[in-house]
Amino acid sequence: MLKKFLQGKASRAIANAMKLKDGERIIPVEVYRYRGGSSKPYTETFMVDTKDTPMILDVLLKIKNTMDPTLTLRRSCREGICGSCAMNIGGTNTLACLCTLEEAITPDGKIRVYPLPHQHPIKDLVPDMNRFYQHHASVEPWLHLTPEQEQSKTENLQSIEDREKLDGLYECVLCACCSTSCPSYWWHGKDNYLGPAILLQAFRWISDSRDVATQYRLQQLGADKEKVFQCHQILSCTLACPKNLNPARAAGYLKEMVTAQMEAEGSDITLPYTSPKAFNNAHASEIHKTKLKEGLMAKAETH
Repeated sequence: MLKKFLQGKASRAIANAMKLKDGERIIPVEVYRYRGGSSKPYTETFMVDTKDTPMILDVLLKIKNTMDPTLTLRRSCREGICGSCAMNIGGTNTLACLCTLEEAITPDGKIRVYPLPHQHPIKDLVPDMNRFYQHHASVEPWLHLTPEQEQSKTENLQSIEDREKLDGLYECVLCACCSTSCPSYWWHGKDNYLGPAILLQAFRWISDSRDVATQYRLQQLGADKEKVFQCHQILSCTLACPKNLNPARAAGYLKEMVTAQMEAEGSDITLPYTSPKAFNNAHASEIHKTKLKEGLMAKAETH
């Protein structure tokens, strides 16, 4: 009953906020402000006529263009492709260019905009993404090919079935909404834990039938268990993804494949990792089997 009451209250607040009054639709927009250096962060509320601003990015640009030109934010494509305008809106990590007014209005009739959480803010809504990009670079996000393939002047083709294995992976725009919603990343992201977005990217290249460095990639990930195994399948990442991807699932597949690689090499697995055989995971098992057949996985020694 309480849940229904709160949902009804929120719906009424949104409906009231979206009404035009005297040709205007004034909504208070609370924005996180930080000027850098030793200054203290604060929030500033702007009363914005939103009748011509369907998306939150439009609202922020209207504030910047007509009310306060010092407001600082990242943005580029306006189409949910570049990932630049990722921020926390109404308590949820999302892309400002894909977030509508109806989605952003809180039960008290306000819109609240903050930078991505647990990232050091540089200025206003712009967080420091250096560590995130360093983690991305560490998984070598490009195809590793044979010398013959590198010299080839024709395309490196895939079957339709192999191409379909990349669905749900290649669409990631590296906005970091998922990683910055992950408690494990909050605690260990400054160290070696790669976080949901980068684990999804790592699995994307391992899943690519054209890539010939599967064993190398898994060895690199398994060399420091913090990189992968700090994922505890909390699922906050999947709930936060504005592209409706499933980083938690990709991370789960990756943990199984790294474990299988370590077992095949006879590595000492000191933590209580479950063998991938126990999960009966068809997708990861198929990739593992195919790459093993292609000679791209380590094989267990017989004694």
